[in-house]
Amino acid sequence: MAENVSARSVGASRRAVVGGVVGLGVGVPLLAACGSGSGDGGSGGTSTTASGPIGKADEVPVGGGKIFAADKVVVTQPTEGAYKAFSAVCTHQGCVVAEIKGQDIDCTCHGSKFSITDGSVVQGPATKPLEALKVTVKGGEISVA
Repeated sequence: MAENVSARSVGASRRAVVGGVVGLGVGVPLLAACGSGSGDGGSGGTSTTASGPIGKADEVPVGGGKIFAADKVVVTQPTEGAYKAFSAVCTHQGCVVAEIKGQDIDCTCHGSKFSITDGSVVQGPATKPLEALKVTVKGGEISVA
């Protein structure tokens, strides 16, 4: 009888170990998808997908900007002819920013706001600015690097 009790205990332990390993196999990728690795939940680097022209300069209003979501890029024009470009990936937890209201680039995931002028944090929870990108306007087309 003692052998059966011992066998049952071992079986239960094996199930617990296997269940824990399976749980880790599912849980770790989910955790990795929520954050990124820059220490504060930020994007950890450029996640833009832009290569070549992404849009027309006349799509970007003076005193505002435009989000090119497919390329994960925000292009702003704080003053006439002065174009700025930033990664559209929020430095808080990696959401793509959703809108530009007045002088702010807004991430609606958690409420962070960034300046259209330099990508700096206007309102948290983000603590790091949007990553600045090199922008060029040639022949009325916007390209970023």
